[in-house]
Amino acid sequence: MWYAYILQCADGLLYTGSTTDIDRRVKEHNAKKGGGCTRGRLPVKLVHKEPYPNRSEAQKREAQIKGWSCQKKLALISKNKTKLKQLAKSRD
Repeated sequence: MWYAYILQCADGLLYTGSTTDIDRRVKEHNAKKGGGCTRGRLPVKLVHKEPYPNRSEAQKREAQIKGWSCQKKLALISKNKTKLKQLAKSRD
């Protein structure tokens, strides 16, 4: 099982990635062994995850989310389907 995930950094930055082991990956980020942009923004916490059956699908979703605005990511995290639909219509 693969996962697309979103971390929230101490400064509010939202980092998106993919992995097979969420717990291990969050620990790696917090140990400064994760993505470069999280190293100076510790600690990070997991705020969203989605399971996928394979690496390809998880990475496609990761890429999709990375292209979104912060506002749209926050709507996803809060499970605000109405806001997500509004943002999709405005091509945000």
